[in-house]
Amino acid sequence: MNKLLLCLTAVTCFSLLNVATANPMTDCGTRINGEQYREALPFCQEACNLNEGLGCSVLGALYEDGQGVRQDYQQAKTYYEKACNLNERNGCNNLGFLYDAGKGVKQDYQQAKTYYEKACNLNDGLGCFNLGVFYVDGKGVKQDYQQAKTYHEKACNLNEGKGCNNLGLLYDNGLGVRQNFKTAKEYYGRACDLGNQIGCDNYRKLNEKGY
Repeated sequence: MNKLLLCLTAVTCFSLLNVATANPMTDCGTRINGEQYREALPFCQEACNLNEGLGCSVLGALYEDGQGVRQDYQQAKTYYEKACNLNERNGCNNLGFLYDAGKGVKQDYQQAKTYYEKACNLNDGLGCFNLGVFYVDGKGVKQDYQQAKTYHEKACNLNEGKGCNNLGLLYDNGLGVRQNFKTAKEYYGRACDLGNQIGCDNYRKLNEKGY
C-alpha cells in the first residue's frame, strides 16, 4: 500500500494520506509527515478543537513519545480519550495501550480491554490484534484461544500483519483450532506479505521442516 504513515509508538500508526481537506488537519498531517513535530502542534491542536478525532489522536501520540513537546502521558491520555469519544479508532487503541502498560494511569487490563474492544469494533486491526493477545495470555479476561482466533482473524482480514502471524501460531501449535501446518504457513505467508518479519521467519521455519 502506498500510504504515508505516522508511527510514533509501537502501537501508533495513523494514515495521513486521506486526511480531510480542511486546512488544520491537512497542515497537521503535512508537517507530521515531514517530521516537523513542533510546527505541526498548533495545526493538530486546532483540528482537535474542531472535533477532528485524528487530530486528537496525533496530539496524543506526540505527547506520548515527546515529539515536539515534553513527554506527558497524562496529556496523551486526555487527547486519546477525546479521540476515542469521537470514535477515532487509533485513539481508542492507544488509550487501551496506556492502561495496558500503566503509562500515565494505573495499570488496568479491564480498562485496556474495553478500549481495545472499541477500537476493534471500529475496524482497527491493531486493536483487534491487541484484544486477541489478551485472550491468548488471559490478561483481563479468561484465557480463551477460540476468542483469540476470532480477534486475530479479524485483525488479519483488516490487513494487520501481526494478527495474521498470531493466527498462524494458533494453527501451528493447535491452540483453539486443530493443528494444521498448511494453514499456519498460509497465515505466516500473508503476514510476511504485509511486512511482518516474524511472519516471514515463521514461514521459513515451516519450509525448513518440509511443510
